[in-house]
Amino acid sequence: MTGGKDLSNGIRRNDRLMADGRTIRYYDTADQKRNAPDLRPVEEQAGIGELRLDPLVNEWVVVAAHRQGRVFLPPKELCPLCPTTGELLTEIPERDFEVVVFDNRSPSLRPPTGDWALPDQIGPDTDIGTAAGKCEVICFTADHGKSFKDLTPARVRTLLEAWVDRTEELSHEPFIEHIALFENRGEEVGVTLSHPHSQIYAYSYLPPRVEKMLGVAKAHKEVNGRILFDEILAREIRDEERIIARNDRWIAFVPYASRYPFEIHVAPLNPVADLATLSEADRDAFPEIALEVMKRLDGVFGIEMAYVATWHQAPVRTGRDVLRLHWQITSVRRAPGKLKYLAGSESAMGAFIMDMRPEQSAAQLREVKL
Repeated sequence: MTGGKDLSNGIRRNDRLMADGRTIRYYDTADQKRNAPDLRPVEEQAGIGELRLDPLVNEWVVVAAHRQGRVFLPPKELCPLCPTTGELLTEIPERDFEVVVFDNRSPSLRPPTGDWALPDQIGPDTDIGTAAGKCEVICFTADHGKSFKDLTPARVRTLLEAWVDRTEELSHEPFIEHIALFENRGEEVGVTLSHPHSQIYAYSYLPPRVEKMLGVAKAHKEVNGRILFDEILAREIRDEERIIARNDRWIAFVPYASRYPFEIHVAPLNPVADLATLSEADRDAFPEIALEVMKRLDGVFGIEMAYVATWHQAPVRTGRDVLRLHWQITSVRRAPGKLKYLAGSESAMGAFIMDMRPEQSAAQLREVKL
């Protein structure tokens, strides 16, 4: 499959086929021609994994045994996310790129074949299902040594447009129920490829945290007639002491009951359900606050902070009237040389205990000199 698509802000998407049949999508701002072929030998793609129900908590668990052999912390000269150069044939055939999105080579979730349905939940006797969904990789710079905070505002805007485009397109797949986009940085949070990139997991079911957030939001609306996240945002604006950055379209704050030493939520002041429903004005104003937040995070201790940055958005087909889009950035770094480990209470019980007040971490983030 090849083709193109004009997006907003002068960004164009060009699609190419990879050697094994996967699709790579180039997002460009200068009308670049993307014709480089994937010269790697054809490899058989991994099969679809299993979907099993944990009946103790009624949560789905994906079993993807084929991922055991995936690439693990390769040296820079063998990085599969760098551009193709010389004898190094990578996932990106071109010698340079702005933003690219391609189907994951070792996906936890993949599109099903034929008719597909989530198994009925009937406790221990629930059938094994297939792990339907989609996993994609998003590379937002060709420079192996850079990170999100080093991007130009124009590149962040292109990256955001790629996120928007993928959310919109994946939402039309009948087997997709929820789309999560996230970036992991740092070995402390389990990164296995150090080239700066983010990922998309498009699930065929609602992940546990989404189900819980949806249930709480619906109950709040039924009782109060108001949207929970809107009230949370109003309190943060009223309290003011946990706000770390804002512009006329976005606000960034440390939540009142944060679970990590450094946790930041970034939300549009004009509430929307997902990335695809952001206005042009919101998209244009995002790079400014996104870069400020990431620079403040790294500036707290003057070192690169390991983090997980996740877009929370409403599911594809439910809860779109009660859940709000926001970007959550969490770091387990509590001091230079010290991490907040998720030990017994957090890992086994799901009960988080914080060693520092959210107001303290908000003050540290505000005090960073940019």
